[in-house]
This record gives sequence, C-alpha cells and structure tokens, in this order.
Amino acid sequence: MTQRDFAELPVQPLAANAGPEEGWLPVNMVNVLYTNPEAQTLDTELLGVPVQVRAVPIEYHWDLGDGNTITTTKPGEPFPSEQVTATYSHEGWYDITLTTTFAGQFSVDGGEWQDIDGTIEIASDPVEIFSKSLESRLVNSDVPVDEDTDPWIPARSPKTEGPRDPEATHREI
Repeated sequence: MTQRDFAELPVQPLAANAGPEEGWLPVNMVNVLYTNPEAQTLDTELLGVPVQVRAVPIEYHWDLGDGNTITTTKPGEPFPSEQVTATYSHEGWYDITLTTTFAGQFSVDGGEWQDIDGTIEIASDPVEIFSKSLESRLVNSDVPVDEDTDPWIPARSPKTEGPRDPEATHREI
C-alpha cells in the first residue's frame, strides 16, 4: 500500500466545530475550535486480497478566513475548554476551514498493522460565522427587548464579508 493508494481512498473530512451554535459571536470574544479525532477504517482490495486501511488524524490546520491560521496536534474540545481558540478583531462574515492531516496504516487479510509512508490532507466543509460588533446603548426601559431580532445579523453579501486582519499570524499550538 503506497501513499498514492492511500490518497485515492474515500477518507472523509472531519467535522469542524467553531463558535456558538447560533453562528455568530462578538468581536474579540474567544471562538472555541474543535473536531472529533476518530480514526477511520476502510475496506478495500489489492490484487484480489482484502486490505483494511486506517486513517489516523495527526495534525489539524485551521484557516480562520481572515488571514489567521493555526496548526496543532490537538483536536480541541468543546466549550468551556479553550484548548484551541481564536478571536476576530473586525465585524463580518468569515469561513473557518479545517484541514486534517491523516497518517495511514494497512492490514493485509487480517494481518498486523503496517505504516503507510507519507500522509494525506483532507479539508472540511467551511463553517460560516459572523463576528458582531456590540455596542452599549441607552434604551427605553418601557420598550421590551425582542430576543428574536437582537442582535441583528445581516445576510451574507460582499458588503458584509469580514476584512482580512492586517496583523494576521500563523500560530502553532
């Protein structure tokens, strides 16, 4: 089994999880990033012999959509963990993409697991998130707050896309 054979198998992208379920977070608030790092086992045949291939996630590269990136060997954990996090410094819509590096192993006809030379990278579907600037304001206490419309999140359009961070960096965790 070669790295080329490994790359041709239908290894599935890991699901990227980012931000609150509502799909938005305040500017400068911690955005928790995580995925489920389960290995995948695939069945195939080589020259008529059954072969199992195991794809094991070993590294995670997060592209935050604003120019900032993170590479880590940690899959992250759901909130309240802050194992892998980021923040946005500007308002707007961003796409967060996770690219996972998988190492491979194979077993021929139920035999011992053997390492495959090389790795493969698989990108997740992007997670859309809106970074919202929140402002304090005086309100009329006689007017009830409408929880369904506040805070208002604009529809995604070229005008509402978040800008690139002029101080973008690549971090390794």
